[in-house]
Amino acid sequence: MEYPYILCDVFTETPFDGNPLAVITAADTMTGQKMQAVAREFGFSESVFIGSPSGDGRWPVRIFTPAAEVPFAGHPSLGAAFVLATQGALGPLGDLREVILSEAAGEVRVTFTRAAKGLTMELRAPEPLSLGDGFDVEDVAGMLSLPAMAVCAATHAPLGASVGLPFLLVELADLTTLAAARVDMEALRALHAEGAPPDVCCYVPQGPDVLRVRVFAPLDGVTEDPATGSAGCALAALLAHLDHRTSGDYA
Repeated sequence: MEYPYILCDVFTETPFDGNPLAVITAADTMTGQKMQAVAREFGFSESVFIGSPSGDGRWPVRIFTPAAEVPFAGHPSLGAAFVLATQGALGPLGDLREVILSEAAGEVRVTFTRAAKGLTMELRAPEPLSLGDGFDVEDVAGMLSLPAMAVCAATHAPLGASVGLPFLLVELADLTTLAAARVDMEALRALHAEGAPPDVCCYVPQGPDVLRVRVFAPLDGVTEDPATGSAGCALAALLAHLDHRTSGDYA
């Protein structure tokens, strides 16, 4: 049986930039085993499979890395919503429209807005922030092939956090150490055995509202993710949780 698919680049306006994604539509009859094989063949950080909508307009979506199915991911959710919108599956968009994707982690709501430069989208994660355990700075630094002093623990210790897909969130000292980070697979497996999430998000603050981020997910078959919404959502939620200012206090 043949299945239609579209290749798109998310988080960019430039072809072959951003994060590549395979969007497979009309995937109702495809088994999970077949989806995994197709995702492995494409080899992107994720591939997304869309089924037919339910009676209440929710679209079933499954997301696979080359090695595993994941319950939620940002760029596949946005890419799936974009393909549905631009192929006319959602009908006329008008100025504002929402689509609900049913993913393993829950409902992912994507809102479309028509702007002068085109269609923009905003995603709502399927879960509120949940925090996991903290982990030893030296162990995490060693897993990233960095000295212990490269890991910052003043704001938070390295810890697990999730809004639908868990990540080990790690603040690093500067851009040099961020660029130098390399995952030691044996050390990552050891941390994972102790309860750490398998996917690692490292970041460096670059201003009041700017972060430089790298995400590693080799246990899920992704050496490094070019750009990630699920880690960005978890990281933003954690930093907002730790910031005790009210909304009116922000510049």
